[in-house]
Amino acid sequence: MKILVGYKRVVDYNVRIQVKPDSSGVVTDGVKLSANPFDDIALEEALRLRDKGIATEVVVVTLGPADCQAHLRNGLAMGANRAIHVVTDQPVQPLTAARALLKLVEKEQPQIVLLGKQAIDDDANQTGQMLATLWGRPQATFAGKVDATESTAVVMREVDAGLETLEVQLPAVITTDLRLNEPRFIKLPDIMKAKSKPMETINFADLGVEDGNHLKTTTYAPPPKRSKGVMVKDVAELVSALKAKGLA
Repeated sequence: MKILVGYKRVVDYNVRIQVKPDSSGVVTDGVKLSANPFDDIALEEALRLRDKGIATEVVVVTLGPADCQAHLRNGLAMGANRAIHVVTDQPVQPLTAARALLKLVEKEQPQIVLLGKQAIDDDANQTGQMLATLWGRPQATFAGKVDATESTAVVMREVDAGLETLEVQLPAVITTDLRLNEPRFIKLPDIMKAKSKPMETINFADLGVEDGNHLKTTTYAPPPKRSKGVMVKDVAELVSALKAKGLA
């Protein structure tokens, strides 16, 4: 069994985002970039399925500029067998990403496509669902536990009402939630081994993908600064202040 894992590069979750002075985007120059945390979880789960003997090959794929190769090497150091880099300098929206992944799915023929449920830069939570629809295969989103065989996957997923268990026929798309696992620590010998693992580079234009970037962000703005607190003498004054602000 082959597992294809989406592995997006984003601004590190520990970085405090700053909006550019002209409000055209966020500052990325000199900012730490790392793997989307949900994608690290997806890769870890794929590696665990391989360790159990259920999968034989784990392939990581990213869509991004030429300097994303270091990011992919991180996925290879974590344990992936090989990597695919779809090179593009343009922002990739979920529909475009799903169409590009479909081309890779048609080429690689994986039994499972594992994706993070969302990326922390846009929080779209759409790519996995779109890919499953375009592919015409089952989907199991927000996975908190995954058990797989050669032909099926049983996924316990987290929903608003609690936990839901789905059994899907493979091939299928599975998206991962935070509580699925804890990604492994990368050791120095694994980083060295990753340098010799195969990485395929594909130009985005060569995929023949129809552009799905239909949304245009016109301006960015930071959240409003928190106002200073106000001391009140008693409950009555507090209620009056809340009413004046329309909060009570």
